[in-house]
Amino acid sequence: MIARTQAWGARTFSALRHPHYRRYWFSQLLSLVGSWMQATAQQYLVLELSGGSSAALGWVTVAQFLPSLLLSLFAGAVIDRVPRRRVLLATQLTLLATATALAVTTHLGVVTLPLVMLIAFVSGTANAFDMPARQSMVVDFVPRSDVPNAVALNSLSFNVSRTLGQALFGVVAALGVTLLAGGNAENISRLALPFYLNVASFFVVLYVIATLPFPARDFGPRGSMLGDVKEGLRYVRATPAVRNVMLLVGALSLTIINFNVIIPYYARVVFGAREATFGALSAAFGIGAMAGALWQASRPNPLRNLRLGALILIASAVLLAVTPGPILAFPVLAACGFGMLSLLVSANSTVQLTIPDALRGRVMSLYSFVLVGMGPPGALIASTLISRDWILGPRAGLITLAALGSVAVLLLWTRLPRQLDKPAGDE
Repeated sequence: MIARTQAWGARTFSALRHPHYRRYWFSQLLSLVGSWMQATAQQYLVLELSGGSSAALGWVTVAQFLPSLLLSLFAGAVIDRVPRRRVLLATQLTLLATATALAVTTHLGVVTLPLVMLIAFVSGTANAFDMPARQSMVVDFVPRSDVPNAVALNSLSFNVSRTLGQALFGVVAALGVTLLAGGNAENISRLALPFYLNVASFFVVLYVIATLPFPARDFGPRGSMLGDVKEGLRYVRATPAVRNVMLLVGALSLTIINFNVIIPYYARVVFGAREATFGALSAAFGIGAMAGALWQASRPNPLRNLRLGALILIASAVLLAVTPGPILAFPVLAACGFGMLSLLVSANSTVQLTIPDALRGRVMSLYSFVLVGMGPPGALIASTLISRDWILGPRAGLITLAALGSVAVLLLWTRLPRQLDKPAGDE
């Protein structure tokens, strides 16, 4: 039993034996706890400012992810031309500034819904460059054999921090009542404390990025920016393994992977939860996602759970639609998180291991485009279908989203890869 446990641990966390990747991974874990506290507080803030409107949640999500829809392809060309350290420092400083603005305006009680949307748009613009840059840098610090494990561990840190950050939101908001709101539990300034804590968390990751020894890259001669973008698109179109995985991720992002709208709306409006239960329900999803990332990290073949993850995701979303209350929603949301991360880690690893390094920034920016860029239209679709003011209502609307996702899975089922292709040009 001890030997099996040790073997599982060595296999599951193998990428952490590389010291530079380990430094980056732990710094991201800490910073993302603050980011998830902010994200959860922002969702709650939007519902407070809008009187519980799913449309408001949807439009803030549009503002946050529209830059990825508009800029991802351009961002990939930039990442393949500019040192990754420079890109990451610029994006992290921008995100630090937006977190500070949200903290101060909420604390002073002058925050408004249009201001939240503007801050979300600026943050989304930074993330349009930050996400593909961070995904591309995995190969800078681990060998090819550890890339699937590093991708899974990146998702693990993302979801450990999601679980901690969302669970801590309820505690931190309660402290904010005493520390910032003068004991008034209805004063909006209580929600500023999670934003302030997120501001503090940025300084660790900024230091690590500034001091990590990024390997030198041969950028070589470059044509036009538009030509670089077209080259990346041609590669994806001509590579079925990458193209079909991206089609699946894009289709599910447009339909069922909109839990940043679904979870807060179900928690606050359908189940009537306050801060503590609101954060706990979000954390339940994160626990399931963390389990999915751990499961994938222990799998040598990243393709193993591509189809299975999609099925678990859709089935658990249907279960959530018929769940009567928050207590039963905890395990269901955990299953949603497990299915989503099993799917996404498998998809990301498949793409990372198939593409040549010269095209990595552009192809991963296209992956971000289909995953995050589909957020704006997906959020509008989800917020409309699950709204209590629309014809279907929250429960039938969520079943409809799951049905649309299942159609995409069925259409692509036989076209998804079953084995990894070696990147062109690799020896």
